[in-house]
Amino acid sequence: MAPGIGNVILPTVSIQHTKQPLPQRRQTTLYHHSQITTDSDALQFEAAASRQLKLHDGNSNDTQSPEENLLITSPYNSPTHLLDLTTLDTANQLFAKALTIFTPIRPDYAVAPYLESFNWAAVFSFLRELSQAEWYHFPRTSFYVVAFRSRLFPDADGDRLGLLDDYSHREATESGGLLKYWYGRKDGEYRNLATCLWKSREHARNGGMGPWHQKARAAGSEMYEKIEFTTMELFVEDDVSGWEMRDWS
Repeated sequence: MAPGIGNVILPTVSIQHTKQPLPQRRQTTLYHHSQITTDSDALQFEAAASRQLKLHDGNSNDTQSPEENLLITSPYNSPTHLLDLTTLDTANQLFAKALTIFTPIRPDYAVAPYLESFNWAAVFSFLRELSQAEWYHFPRTSFYVVAFRSRLFPDADGDRLGLLDDYSHREATESGGLLKYWYGRKDGEYRNLATCLWKSREHARNGGMGPWHQKARAAGSEMYEKIEFTTMELFVEDDVSGWEMRDWS
């Protein structure tokens, strides 16, 4: 079992906020992904994907081309890796946009408790801001979360590992419902953490059925000394007033 994730329900985190006058309605649209860096380190550790978001007056005449519905949701910024927001309902669109600021907040994320490793409070605060800006009542919604902890063999083929990861992510993106994919750097003991946030468990299951995922699983015993999966369910409360993550049962 991953450190810090046990068979217990993690307490609901309430988000405190005061009532504010209703602001002017604003919509969050996207800059074309080609205007954003392709540097994977910046996308992993500096929340560079958030630079794709732009707020504008909902009454403006700005229009989006089809490509401006494609959101960067991983360390890969290329067309085959982008999330098509038109395939999602409003709640999932907004959560995917909020997750563009998702980033680790401590260097030992490979072994640290999952909830203590990322800027969750900032993500949900941003989600609430996005919902309020669009005058959208965010309903209580659940999401499916996967954490993948691993220890590589010292002589693991990094190029092959990268290829398998790249094409597996393309498969998952094409399948649909993958809202966020993040992976870190291996530490001095070859340990690492990767995580996915999905619209649902069904989407995650479908996303992992392709041939590249099968190749990745087949290569697991050659690449990894240890592999550990943890699956969780994330609940975001009505109006993003709080959130809760628990082990999947």
